Amino acid sequence: MRTAVYPGSFDPVTNGHLNIIERAAKLFDRVIVCVLVNCEKTPLFTLEEREKLLRSVTAHLPNVTVDSNEGLLAEYARKHHCCTIIKGLRAGSDFEKEFQMAMINRKLNPELESLFLTAEHQYMYLSSSAVKEMGLYGADLSDFLPAQIMNEFENKIKNIVNHKEEQT
Repeated sequence: MRTAVYPGSFDPVTNGHLNIIERAAKLFDRVIVCVLVNCEKTPLFTLEEREKLLRSVTAHLPNVTVDSNEGLLAEYARKHHCCTIIKGLRAGSDFEKEFQMAMINRKLNPELESLFLTAEHQYMYLSSSAVKEMGLYGADLSDFLPAQIMNEFENKIKNIVNHKEEQT
């Protein structure tokens, strides 16, 4: 069985992420979407909430599972018998960082390949950070977020806005 892992912070999961997941699910017998802890970021959603949101948007994909990891991705892949890391690329600037990480992961786990999937053209510019910022300004996010998570996202944003208003 060919198993791939698609890692990311997914805070929140966007239509761009979902596009990569659906395409990877066609290429592999099993895809593990793995929510990673990024100590450089302050997440909007908790790890458990991100897992829950991912499960709701991938429920239609029988060969996709959702998990999380706080350790090294290369070790996670070895433990879960993954042969490939899936990475979505948006713009050229993504490639340099992702290429470096692919080389590090390959050094840590020589059996592990990295597969770069370019985002579909309508998602080339999309990032979770941009979605969060647009959400804070009340933008229509229906083209950017899966419908299944829109309410949870809007509630999180309302809580942030209300909290900021209370502090002023």
